[in-house]
Amino acid sequence: MSGTLDALPPLREVIAAHALSARKALGQNFLLDLNLTAKIARRAGDLSACDVLEIGPGPGGLTRGLLSEGARHVVAIERDARCLPALAEISEAAPGRLTVIEGDALEVDPRPHLTPPVRIVANLPYNVGTELLVRWLTPPVWPPFWTSLTLMFQKEVAERIVAQPGSKTYGRLAILAQWRANPRIVLEIPARAFTPPPKVTSAVVHLERLDAPRYPADPAVLSRVVALAFGQRRKMLRASLKPLGPHLEDMLTAVGIAPTERAEQVSLEAWCALARKVAGETE
Repeated sequence: MSGTLDALPPLREVIAAHALSARKALGQNFLLDLNLTAKIARRAGDLSACDVLEIGPGPGGLTRGLLSEGARHVVAIERDARCLPALAEISEAAPGRLTVIEGDALEVDPRPHLTPPVRIVANLPYNVGTELLVRWLTPPVWPPFWTSLTLMFQKEVAERIVAQPGSKTYGRLAILAQWRANPRIVLEIPARAFTPPPKVTSAVVHLERLDAPRYPADPAVLSRVVALAFGQRRKMLRASLKPLGPHLEDMLTAVGIAPTERAEQVSLEAWCALARKVAGETE
């Protein structure tokens, strides 16, 4: 399956041939080690019966990894037109298995090009990574079109996704991710692996979606409550959540949260209980 892909030139040669210097404005840092890109692809699980959505393939290192690891079909969204010829060469080496869409991942709807089940695997451009994750975790209808996300972030963002109550990194991103998925860090990648090397270590996070949220809550209410609390995370909840109304302290106490606690001390389960209380639902 990967024989023709193996005949492709090394990525450094591809980058030189197509004059693909990484652009800071596009959040580009190219990963050139094909052993490493294959390892990332493997962390996404069995791809043989899946379509894979990739964001920002650049010269196609991870794209090659996904195809070599047996992905049924890869749909890659690339904003930088300079990368399209390099991706076209990969497409020729894997006939019918790669669709490249030129465009901005924040604006393109890839779903018409994908056949379920779908896994999303991407070395996300640093400047849009968190926004894309939040969008994938907050669709209008759950479960979403994807079954898992395997995404590379700056290590500190990855740590925020898997953070537990009581830690300084625990916040809105942790609650959002852990409410509807099982996130874990599966790989760390040093800065020297990239061209150009970023100033930070990177980490790959794998999120398996849950078919239903871990605890019942209205998404909009939960989002509002958590945004208020972590927007002023140094304040006690009785102060930061004041906009929720005059019965705030009673609501907090009713769900077992002390009004003097701060946002980072409250568990996901308790946040969901508070969201239900705020929404006026019966326990």
